[in-house]
Amino acid sequence: MSLIPSFFGGRRTNVFDPFSLDIWDPFDGFPNNSAVAKLPASAQETSAFASARIDWKETPESHVFKADLPGLKKEEVKVEVEEGKILQISGERSREHEEKNDKWHRVERSSGKFLRRFRLPENAKIDQVKASMENGVLTVTVPKEEEKKPEVKAVEISG
Repeated sequence: MSLIPSFFGGRRTNVFDPFSLDIWDPFDGFPNNSAVAKLPASAQETSAFASARIDWKETPESHVFKADLPGLKKEEVKVEVEEGKILQISGERSREHEEKNDKWHRVERSSGKFLRRFRLPENAKIDQVKASMENGVLTVTVPKEEEKKPEVKAVEISG
């Protein structure tokens, strides 16, 4: 077998080939086909969901946070503003119910709790925060106070 990827035909099956279409399972042959099955349920929860991906952009009128939360309902997500202007977004995706006769071949979807916190800038109007959820995307809008332009006072020059 060649260690060089085959770009010009044939199915690549080399374990050392990063472009290979086959995936090597290091736990193949273990009981239950996975070493993860031996871990306690709390340790089996995927931690990838613990760091939900959130974008934060600033527009002239507001700060906008967008979080990808696929499969969650708005009732499973909590948006709070704490003292000190801390925006907190949290929630939990439950593990899928397992039947006794189920045989899992792969578990890649994440579950568990997540919590993200952001310190809002001084110009944030925390009493006017709005949140909406559509197609698994949470959008939190934090309006900004109008920037106060410095008052200019003319000083008369004597002499």
